[in-house]
Amino acid sequence: MTQGAGLGATARTTAAVPPVPVYGSSAAPGPLPGDGAVPAAPNPYAGTAYGATPHGRVPRDPVRAAPPSHAAPAAQPAAPTPPARPAAPVPPAEYTPTERSLPVMGPGHTLPDTPLVPPQDRPTVELIPVPDPERAQEAEPGGPGPLYVVGDVHGYLDELREALAAQGLINAKGNWSAGNARLWFLGDFTDRGPDGIGVIDLVMQLSAEAAAAGGYCKALMGNHELLLIGAKRFGDTPVNSGAGTASFQAAWLLNGGQRTDMERLEDHHLQWMSRLDAMTEQDGHLLVHSDTTAYLEYGDSIEAVNDAVTETLQRSDADECWDLFRKFTKRFAFRDEDAGPLAVRELLDTYGGQRIVHGHSPIPYLLGEVGSEEGEDEGAPTVEGPHVYADNLAVAMDGGVTMAGKLLVVQLPLN
Repeated sequence: MTQGAGLGATARTTAAVPPVPVYGSSAAPGPLPGDGAVPAAPNPYAGTAYGATPHGRVPRDPVRAAPPSHAAPAAQPAAPTPPARPAAPVPPAEYTPTERSLPVMGPGHTLPDTPLVPPQDRPTVELIPVPDPERAQEAEPGGPGPLYVVGDVHGYLDELREALAAQGLINAKGNWSAGNARLWFLGDFTDRGPDGIGVIDLVMQLSAEAAAAGGYCKALMGNHELLLIGAKRFGDTPVNSGAGTASFQAAWLLNGGQRTDMERLEDHHLQWMSRLDAMTEQDGHLLVHSDTTAYLEYGDSIEAVNDAVTETLQRSDADECWDLFRKFTKRFAFRDEDAGPLAVRELLDTYGGQRIVHGHSPIPYLLGEVGSEEGEDEGAPTVEGPHVYADNLAVAMDGGVTMAGKLLVVQLPLN
């Protein structure tokens, strides 16, 4: 399935990618609190044209009339007659005009196309123009622009705008300003934060603006998109969770669902989310939302996986959609020091690319750190940039914005 979005003109300069923390193999913490948790029973919550100039007649030189006089003017002496000039000599028949002495020729005649620089004086070395340093980072004409990725946003609209502006992707008014740059969101736009629908609206707006500028802005399907779609479509309809009876509505509330997002959710938001791709390969980077190998259960190619996810949502079967949501909620497949690199290589061998880039699992949890869900300073995780791990084959992009971390927007490849 191909996701519609954008296309870019010239990319603006980009900020340097923040330093990547050194991989640390800390003890793995328990599952993320609340993410993907399933309750045991249904929850009760239900002018002027360009170049125009004034028109008018072109004034002629005024004719000066002789001043009136009441007396006859005095007689003036006659001017002397100039001597006749001698006739110009007629050039010989073999005469050839040069650049410096061109004859005046009558109608119907043309001059030969005489080169201004004699052949013996022309340069024989091709001159190479010196590049303008201010345009050194711009993409080649007709080529793709720089590639950027965005980690999990989770409703933090102000932080998203700030991070995009810091990379020169939007201007002070929040409009696309990156020309032909390419921007990918890794999913999870809603839940936990204050304005998930505002985030979706911004991504949809930037998709249209980037396309008009020759770039593009696209997004992947996250597990929270699946959760929100299911809560809207199926509500409290019981589903087979494998651990008792559950419902999308109850799971959505338990995993940070915001009632204001549900109230503002419209059909065009649902249609847009339902058509999102699950994975893509860009410049040797396999982009996915979740750090799981569950994608292998839906196809052996990127196109097959994307089609399978879209078709599942179109069939609108509650149990089938729930199974898809649960599989995309799995995490930490790449974290183990021995098994992690093998899992990454299995995905890369199947779908292509040299590195996998994902969101979903906050970097503080991958590193074994503990952060504050309420955003308190004490115990807040320190995230300066993406986390590279699994033998340098995996890049984690969820900076833990929901736990006082950082919303990451970076340019690939990483330095």
